[in-house]
Amino acid sequence: MNMENITVVVSGYGKMGREVLSALCRDEDTTPAGVLGRSPSEASVRLPASSGEVPYSSDRQEFLARIRPQVVVDFTNAAHTPSIAEAALASGAHMVIGTSGLSEELLKKLDADFTAKGLGVVVAPNFAIGAVVMMHLAAVAARHFDFAEVVEMHHEQKADAPSGTAIATARAMAEARGGTFEFRPALQETLPGTRGNEVHGVAIHSVRMPGLVAHQEIIFGAPGQTLTIRHDTIGRECYMPGVLMAVKEVVNRRGLTYGLDKLLGLS
Repeated sequence: MNMENITVVVSGYGKMGREVLSALCRDEDTTPAGVLGRSPSEASVRLPASSGEVPYSSDRQEFLARIRPQVVVDFTNAAHTPSIAEAALASGAHMVIGTSGLSEELLKKLDADFTAKGLGVVVAPNFAIGAVVMMHLAAVAARHFDFAEVVEMHHEQKADAPSGTAIATARAMAEARGGTFEFRPALQETLPGTRGNEVHGVAIHSVRMPGLVAHQEIIFGAPGQTLTIRHDTIGRECYMPGVLMAVKEVVNRRGLTYGLDKLLGLS
């Protein structure tokens, strides 16, 4: 692990971006160096619980070229992440990406581009350590059941459905069992989409409403029994240990590392 203080620019100044900025301020091994966001009304952002400030800009290329951070942490959306990655590469920065909904084509491109530059990029569908352990346990259980469904529940402002975690969970389960699950569509679907959609035979159902943060359960079925594995996110602070771990590890990696499980030694 790189023991030097790591300079970090946070891309995205929404709820997750602010949480990441706070975590960087609290951690003795990291230093927030700036914030990338939408067109700012101010040229700087006041750091949480501090009298200090960091610069704030919407000009990715110019800002990263000027600040030269070691790591860019991106929690924006799939439409913005590619251009942020290009700016990070141009400035020589590693990346940690928590944006969901990234395509397989983009992941392959990130791997090739960052490898060519001798830089690392960590992409994780979920940075909550409990959620990563949930996915690992689901992959273990997948070898012993032929039927499985996922119910993922998030706040009403989440842009994508299903969640990246749900899709990644289904893919990991299918890979672990070496094939698809058995999916039984309804003989008569009174309301279209009632059975959800399926990934490798795993039906996925999405719930979006106020009062939720991020929750997921995987239900396995076999004759005479079911097994349910569930994780509940109570607050966004649960993601921060995983984000900080990724920031400290990515500077020692090259190319794409997909999933926090690789950093936890679960894969």
